[in-house]
Amino acid sequence: MNHPQQVFPHNADSADVDNLLGRVAELERTQLAEDVDGFLALFKPDAVWVTGGGQRLIGREQISDFTRRVLPGAFENASVRYDVEVISFVTPDVAVTGVNQQYTDSGGHPTSAGLPTYVWTRHEGTWLIAAGQNTGVVDDD
Repeated sequence: MNHPQQVFPHNADSADVDNLLGRVAELERTQLAEDVDGFLALFKPDAVWVTGGGQRLIGREQISDFTRRVLPGAFENASVRYDVEVISFVTPDVAVTGVNQQYTDSGGHPTSAGLPTYVWTRHEGTWLIAAGQNTGVVDDD
């Protein structure tokens, strides 16, 4: 995964930056593999998640119910790529990642895009998603 274009503060711990890049890469991997349990393991139990369709899910149970319905089969003829644009450390144990998503069909042609934002908190040394907004990009053409 490429390093983000921006990191705040600029002198942020490079190990934390690399760890967060790895967590976003794991998010991408679990979605592509349609690995529901792996995907859910990235969330805090009390996480808040807003889907690309605008549905707010509160807590891992609601996130699980939704994910178990929509993830299996979602990437049978498609793919997605995540590129972290920005990481901002709110505190040493709270970070925000701004991600560019590009969805493609089985031929590699772009089909849609997203600009998700994830709020991560460090829990016992592991970064977990506390909140996420999975915003789709509207093509004005």
